[in-house]
Amino acid sequence: MSVSVIGTYHSDFNTSDKSIYDLLVEAGKSALDDSGVKAKDIDGIWIGNYSGGGFNNQEHLAPYAMNIDPELRFTQSTRVENACASGTAAIKEAKAAIEAGEVDYALVIGVEKMTTLDTKGVTKTLAMASYWPDEGAEGMTFPGLFAEFAKGYKKRHKLSNDELRETLAKIAAKNYSNALENQYAQMSKDWTYEDVLNLPEKKNPMIAEPLRLHDCSLVSDGAAAIVLTTTEKAKELRDEVVELASLVQTTDYLALDKRPQDEFVATKEAVRQAYNQVGITVDDLDFAEVHDCFTIAELLAYEAIGLAEDGQGPKLLDDGTVMVDGRLPVNASGGLKAKGHPVGATGVSMAVLATRQLLGEPVGPKIEGAEIGLTLNFGGSAVSNYASIYKLIK
Repeated sequence: MSVSVIGTYHSDFNTSDKSIYDLLVEAGKSALDDSGVKAKDIDGIWIGNYSGGGFNNQEHLAPYAMNIDPELRFTQSTRVENACASGTAAIKEAKAAIEAGEVDYALVIGVEKMTTLDTKGVTKTLAMASYWPDEGAEGMTFPGLFAEFAKGYKKRHKLSNDELRETLAKIAAKNYSNALENQYAQMSKDWTYEDVLNLPEKKNPMIAEPLRLHDCSLVSDGAAAIVLTTTEKAKELRDEVVELASLVQTTDYLALDKRPQDEFVATKEAVRQAYNQVGITVDDLDFAEVHDCFTIAELLAYEAIGLAEDGQGPKLLDDGTVMVDGRLPVNASGGLKAKGHPVGATGVSMAVLATRQLLGEPVGPKIEGAEIGLTLNFGGSAVSNYASIYKLIK
């Protein structure tokens, strides 16, 4: 039994005056409206949310979904948490329920309201997704964790400081530029990579050597939602549907010091399994939306999805492969770097982006003739990894 997307919603990803409750309800109502499915026909609701408690003093969030529509009262509703991959984790649970025959129609919402806290508070709350005893409790932040990947990559592949910095600036500039066409994006700029490199120190300070401010994703508020059902039922409602052909999860050691710090090992394994399930290779993809919480993460993602051999990722920026008009556009939406990263919403956002791109109604630049797309979402320091393949079914 296969599962397909029949309704989507995406909010602005920015600093919002709306509460987490408002964001959740708006997302649920809008996705239901888009799907054409009545609230009374929804058999299960899954909420992707990383830290409603840390950000909003609301850990028990899932029951608030009853406020979307009175007809949802008594419907099973569950919050799913897996750090920055909470959204895709929620999709996976809903997909499994449909495949098991327990659910006919599922509503999945990803939501996070982060700007209730100051920078120090956000940093601590996010650090709770690290291995706290040895990382968060010792002052290690997520910029610090991903800085270790940047240093490891530089050392393994013998890059100079300037070579690494130029490569990361090219990723930032690409995603800022892509976001110019994304109406939901939090930050868009018509910048070249030279513009990034030439920013004065106070506008692009070092956050965690060698990562600077413009290597980091944003503190964001937002929500996204999808409605799922079997592909058979979806075809009764739509002439063209987007099938979630594969969704694979792999998990690595939580502590960074137990893993290589120059590649995403478990991420590669998730992608390998997803390709094998569908019977495709990277050459069959038309686009990818990957988890660029930091610019180094996008660089490592190029190699994790098999687009380049280890150490060859920087060449993809120079030859245009990953640009919107290239062989495999990566983060045409602007990615987390520019679109924004309300952490619990990110995985569901990726599902919306993939679905709308395949239906020819993209969020951001249109990729002509797209029929297969990959989303890559992970939680923690590339610990909880989710690779999803979306296919257009005509």
